[in-house]
Amino acid sequence: MTAPRATWKGVLKISLVTIPIKVFPATEASETLSFNQLHATCQTRMTQRKWCPTCAREVTTAEIVKGFEFAPGKYVILIPEELDAVAPPSTKVIDLVQFADASELEPYSIDRSYYLAPDGELAAEAFSVLKIAMRHRVGVGKLAIYGREYLVAVRPTVAPGPATYPGVLMLHTLHHAAELRSVEAIDELQIGAPAPVAQVKLAQQVIAALMGPLDLGDFKDAYQADVRLLIDAKIAGQEIVEPPPIETPAVLDLRAALEQSLAAVSATKKVPAKASPAKRRRAS
Repeated sequence: MTAPRATWKGVLKISLVTIPIKVFPATEASETLSFNQLHATCQTRMTQRKWCPTCAREVTTAEIVKGFEFAPGKYVILIPEELDAVAPPSTKVIDLVQFADASELEPYSIDRSYYLAPDGELAAEAFSVLKIAMRHRVGVGKLAIYGREYLVAVRPTVAPGPATYPGVLMLHTLHHAAELRSVEAIDELQIGAPAPVAQVKLAQQVIAALMGPLDLGDFKDAYQADVRLLIDAKIAGQEIVEPPPIETPAVLDLRAALEQSLAAVSATKKVPAKASPAKRRRAS
């Protein structure tokens, strides 16, 4: 596997402190299966041509310019030099202008995630200091990348990584507040109901019984694996057996479902269900 290439190079700035950095994607899209579009009749792969209907011919990438439609059928042309002239400082500098507790960064605000790395040995010490100083904190600034300026958040990883990588700085591109759908706009989110204390305690016991160290490597994409098996079977010319239909689990009474869940989880993990206060008093 080839080493990932930096998506962006520039400077991380906090007040008067500047640290040369590189930005690397934290996710890998190539792990998913990809499909090509074929003509069903002859199974030929489809091509996408850049076709000019006025000139009635295919054009090359070098002949294409960026145009903004300001009125129906009317465009203003922008050349690369003009776009470079209006590029904001965030094309080269991520200036963290505000800090907050990391808990204040809501998950729904996060778009994409990246790793930050020091760019050169001289930047390494300042980078290490920042990782420790920012523990449980998140810094907010801006980054211009992929043709637009993003609101971004920088924070250290919550838990230490492998022994050779004792924590890293993450960068998240964020959704602007105007991009987030209001809770009030979704009627179903306005439905409320009282939560019986006894059932809340049961739910807490079920959750406690399922607690454990989080390792996302334990979770696999079963759908991708099954599609891969299907592809291999078709390549081998095997008969495809239709799987049974997926059944929707029955909806049980909440208390009964919690009690059954607690019993099942406790038996699986060999963790006995907690005794009620009355039983504890009788035992004492």
